[in-house]
Amino acid sequence: MVCLSVNDVALHGIPTAQQLEDGDLLSVDAGATLDGWVGDAARTYPIGRPRPEDLELVETTERALAAGIAAAVVGNRVGDISAAIAAVGRAGGCGINTDQGGHGVGRTMHEAPHVPNEGRAGRGLPLRAGLVIAIEPWFLAGGSDDYRVDADGWTLRSADGSRAAHVEHTVAVTADGPRILTAPA
Repeated sequence: MVCLSVNDVALHGIPTAQQLEDGDLLSVDAGATLDGWVGDAARTYPIGRPRPEDLELVETTERALAAGIAAAVVGNRVGDISAAIAAVGRAGGCGINTDQGGHGVGRTMHEAPHVPNEGRAGRGLPLRAGLVIAIEPWFLAGGSDDYRVDADGWTLRSADGSRAAHVEHTVAVTADGPRILTAPA
């Protein structure tokens, strides 16, 4: 399954015949199943000549993903991941919504636990070796946390029309630290 989200579409963009234009911002979210196990990953790409503010949004979102992954260690809690992501996003002036976010991954795409993109450190499910989660910051450039759902019931857009960026990796919590399972080879 692949979702293609353009400009103000934050998540779950249904692919269409729309042609991309110079300056668009495209998020590609792909899920796959291999031998009965699921993986989930996303990246955001500026198309053509990027806007400086889009580059800043994407870089902030990528830094938040790195911070969330760094917090995915045995002995921490889900809230530590959420707090790390939010600290980067809020410092960058981004809007953050916690209705959609990271999630457990295993035999199905969306399993427990929910991994919000904002939360309190030291709270939530303890992280133990063997837990596999998708960590997926998605930020809104306008600073508002609000979004709306299109008539298709699936596509999420920023409520104020601001641009959105989304990045994601499937990560295993191990005794040796976090292991990114969806990193390019």
